Amino acid sequence: MNLKGKTVTLAHGAGGKQTSELIEQVFKAHFSNPYFTADDAAVLPSPEGRIAMTTDGFIVSPRFFRGGNIGKLSICGTVNDLACMGAQPLYMTCAFVIEEGFPLDQLEEIAASMEKTAREAGVKIVAGDTKVAGKGQVDGVFITTTGVGRILDQANTSGSFARPGDSVLVTGDIGRHGCCILLERDEYGIEAEVSSDCAPLWGSVRAVLEQVPEVHVIRDATRGGVGTVLYEIAGESGTGVLLDVESIPVAPAVSGVTGMLGLDPMYLACEGTLVMIVPQEKTQKVLEILRGQAHTQNAAVIGKITEAEKGRVVMRTAIGTQTYLPQPGNELLPRIC
Repeated sequence: MNLKGKTVTLAHGAGGKQTSELIEQVFKAHFSNPYFTADDAAVLPSPEGRIAMTTDGFIVSPRFFRGGNIGKLSICGTVNDLACMGAQPLYMTCAFVIEEGFPLDQLEEIAASMEKTAREAGVKIVAGDTKVAGKGQVDGVFITTTGVGRILDQANTSGSFARPGDSVLVTGDIGRHGCCILLERDEYGIEAEVSSDCAPLWGSVRAVLEQVPEVHVIRDATRGGVGTVLYEIAGESGTGVLLDVESIPVAPAVSGVTGMLGLDPMYLACEGTLVMIVPQEKTQKVLEILRGQAHTQNAAVIGKITEAEKGRVVMRTAIGTQTYLPQPGNELLPRIC
C-alpha cells in the first residue's frame, strides 16, 4: 500500500480500526514470522540452558542518518547487548511511541530496516506495542526493544573477568557513530564523509566464541564510547588498562572532525564496534577470526590489562610517554539518545 503523504493520527493509537490498519500495513507487513502474535503475549519455545535478556530505548536525533536509521539502530543495539553475553539472539519485542503527524512512509521505512537487520541477526520480532502521542509530546518516534537470547554453553563473559596480561581489542575503528550523528545535526557547518558503523555483531561474536571460548570480556562501546567502557571494566575487575595511542583505529575523517572540535574519539559512541578482553595467548587467533567476518575486518589490539594503576586507563603516546585518559564525566557530546 502506498503510504506517501499519509501521517500518523491520534486515532492510530486509540486501539480501534485505525490501530489495526497501522499494525497490518506497517508492522505485521515487515515483522511477520511464525511466532509474531496478535494476542496479548507471544508463546515461544523455551531454549535450553542459560538465557540472557536485555532492553533498550532509542530516541536518536536525527532519525535517519548516513548508514542507518532509528529502526536499524534499535535492532543492532539489543542484538549486540545480547552478543556481549555470548547469547544467540532469539526473540525481540518492540514498543513504538509515535508523534501525531509522523509520516507513515517514514514509519514504514523504519520498519523495513528493522526487518532487514533482524533477518541478518537471525532474531525474530514476536510482539510489540504502539502508542501515539500528541503533537510536540515526543520527537517523531521513540522505540524500545527487548531481546532474549540463549547463551552458548561455553560462553562466560563479564567485566569482572579481566586479568593482568590480557589483551584489549576493538573489533573496528572507533567513534564513527557519534561523529556521524554530530555531522547529521549540522550544528557546526562541517562537511565530512562519515557513515555510522551501526551493525549487528552476533555473527562475529559467535565465530570467536566457538573457537576461543576463553574470551573474558565483551562490551558494546555505545553511549560513552570505548573510553567509558574501559573505565567500567577497570573498575569492575580491579585492574588497570594500558593503551597504545598509535594502535587505536580511528577513521581519518573522524580524526579530522574531532580534531577541529576538540573532541576525543575515545568517548564518541560506536554502534558496530565491541571491546574484547582476551587472554594474551589467544590474541592472534581472535584477531584472525574477527578479520574474517563481515563487520569486524578492522579489528585491532589497542593495549593490555595491567596490575598497576588499578581502576585507571593509561595512554602510551607516540613519543613513548604515558598519560591518563581523563575519566568520563559531565555531558559526553554529542548525545546520541
